[in-house]
Amino acid sequence: MRKLQALNYSFENLQEKNLTFEQVFDRIVWFIKRNPKGNYRLMFGTDSQVHATFTRFVTGIVIQQEGKGAWACIRKVSIPRQITNLHEKISFETSLTEEIVSMFTEKRKDQLINIVLPHIYKGASFTIEGHIDIGSQNQNKTKLYVREMTSRIESMGIEPKIKPESYVASAYANRYTK
Repeated sequence: MRKLQALNYSFENLQEKNLTFEQVFDRIVWFIKRNPKGNYRLMFGTDSQVHATFTRFVTGIVIQQEGKGAWACIRKVSIPRQITNLHEKISFETSLTEEIVSMFTEKRKDQLINIVLPHIYKGASFTIEGHIDIGSQNQNKTKLYVREMTSRIESMGIEPKIKPESYVASAYANRYTK
């Protein structure tokens, strides 16, 4: 079986291109180590846009220190066809988020938690969230899939967030799908 980190993933942000997953993980460690007493949220989310000959999917990874800024990057994947079936599109978005979350093995998650852990009693915190570009409001066509997609994210041991709280998918990743 191939190791996930051996796959050829490429991440980017406005400052850097062609980041490996290891480099992304190192940036997250660096960000938390700057102030291990902070309140951190590690968030993942994917959005997509159907274009004329392909569908672009963008997965965002964001480490945020609440009230003190964030570091973020994206991964782009293009499928060479228009994916117009809403369930297929939402399901694939969730799969891409799950794929990136799975790269954060228990060992890696423990490494991040252990930076903050000595400061928990002084108010530090660390949470992991999966942002899904769906909503439960009546006007939202994706409301049919809320339970299915949130269950998938929960099964990975992270907290699911839907609209309007799923801004890594619905705002950050969305910006790069155009």
